[in-house]
Amino acid sequence: MQKLLAAMMLSCAAFAAAAQTPWPKEKPVQVVVPFPAGGATDTLGRMMAEQLQRRLDQSFVVYNRPGATGTIGGGQVAREKPDGYTLMFSSLGTYVIAPHLIKSTPYDALKDFDYITVAVQTPNVLVTPPSKSARTVQDVIAELKAKPGQVSFANSGYGASDHLSAEVFLQQTHTEGMHVAYKGGAPAINDLMGAQVDYSFQNVNSVLPYIRAGKLRAIAVTGEKRAAVLPDVPTLTEAGVPNVVIYSWQGLSAPKGLPADVKAKLAETAIASFKDPEVARKLEEQGLEIVANTPAEFTAFQAQEFKRWKDLIEERGITIE
Repeated sequence: MQKLLAAMMLSCAAFAAAAQTPWPKEKPVQVVVPFPAGGATDTLGRMMAEQLQRRLDQSFVVYNRPGATGTIGGGQVAREKPDGYTLMFSSLGTYVIAPHLIKSTPYDALKDFDYITVAVQTPNVLVTPPSKSARTVQDVIAELKAKPGQVSFANSGYGASDHLSAEVFLQQTHTEGMHVAYKGGAPAINDLMGAQVDYSFQNVNSVLPYIRAGKLRAIAVTGEKRAAVLPDVPTLTEAGVPNVVIYSWQGLSAPKGLPADVKAKLAETAIASFKDPEVARKLEEQGLEIVANTPAEFTAFQAQEFKRWKDLIEERGITIE
């Protein structure tokens, strides 16, 4: 009887110890990136995972779950247990754009995620092949008005920030262009450099090397201020087109319902990772801007962005289904 009681006490003690294992010591953490490997979001997600792993002394493993503008991976994460062992690193497409374009989105972006931090943001830049004569925003507008519906804008896919940036630009300039959708940013940029399309609004970090090499001409950026890496390129507001302040951004989230202590620890570590001087320097050299905001700030920002893109998509009648 004494042996049985002793065994039971040991078992209870072991169970209690296991139950009190602090996050994330129990097991490796999976970080879902709902886009293909090799893209900007994947690259940043892997950097995030590496930083969290180093700072928390646990494995953070990236899993790519691409498809349907990021909604397949988003749906998977939304269904996972909110224990801190499944996270998602994604762009604004998953969080604030796709829910308005895909009727069967398998999650509610306002209710199904705990928002941890927006890691970085970058404005888009209006670029054109150097063989084109346009050098200013007014040149582009003049061409659009001279050839309504014929001037082409390349994008990485309907519903992506480069597509919607062009939509906002056309809306604000009261012009019409022709959208040419590609399966990703790389083929869109390649055809742009080959002058098979006329213009594109691309993330600054994606086209910065080509601008510096003279393979693309930068006309204007969509930020509130000039990009530090493109100091000679005006904003659209400076160029006479207001209300086209647009940033592409990537952020970290988790299934809704994270324990408060886990959420606090995750946020603190993620924010510190992107504010690390060496990490920040490398990202800023690529044209990215460090945000690293708090969960409360990200939650408010997501709701604001969600409404903004919903209004635009409905007003312009944009669909992909």
